Amino acid sequence: MPKLKSNRAAKKRFRKTATGKILRRKAYKSHILTKKTSKRKRQLGKAAVVTPANRKRVRRMLLS
Repeated sequence: MPKLKSNRAAKKRFRKTATGKILRRKAYKSHILTKKTSKRKRQLGKAAVVTPANRKRVRRMLLS
């Protein structure tokens, strides 16, 4: 039986912590930053935990 391949796009977008949480990057940090406050831009730079509704789907893409 061949090995299953992990989703390469998902591998680049998500990472797993030592405790098993899956982290993602927040959206809206790439352009039109002049109208966004410094606080908002700073918060967008931090990683966010994937919601329980999507966790199973993302874990399957990462195969772990």
